[in-house]
Amino acid sequence: MDYLKAFVVGGLICVIGQILMDMTKLTPARILVLFVTLGVILQGMGIYQKLVDIGGAGATVPLPGFGYSLAKGAIKGVKESGIIGAFTGGITATAGGVSGAIVFGYLMAILFNPKSKS
Repeated sequence: MDYLKAFVVGGLICVIGQILMDMTKLTPARILVLFVTLGVILQGMGIYQKLVDIGGAGATVPLPGFGYSLAKGAIKGVKESGIIGAFTGGITATAGGVSGAIVFGYLMAILFNPKSKS
């Protein structure tokens, strides 16, 4: 049942992104920023945690999940270190994911030869 919940929640987030691309003139980059920002705002209000409790990885893996992780880390950092934690907490919480993206992106660049779309 957990897989189904993750699929539905993650799928709904992706459907919202696709609708935004199809129905508005927003570029994918602006939608990316919108989703990350919404993840931060919703976590700050305590709403996104409820979605994570329901959808698990379906809520934490898409772009709003990155914003959720940033906000959750910043909130934890403030509780532990005060105002400095607001700046360091989000970076600390997301460092593993960012490092993984860099390493795997680099490996893919080495393994595969990119081709232009002409």
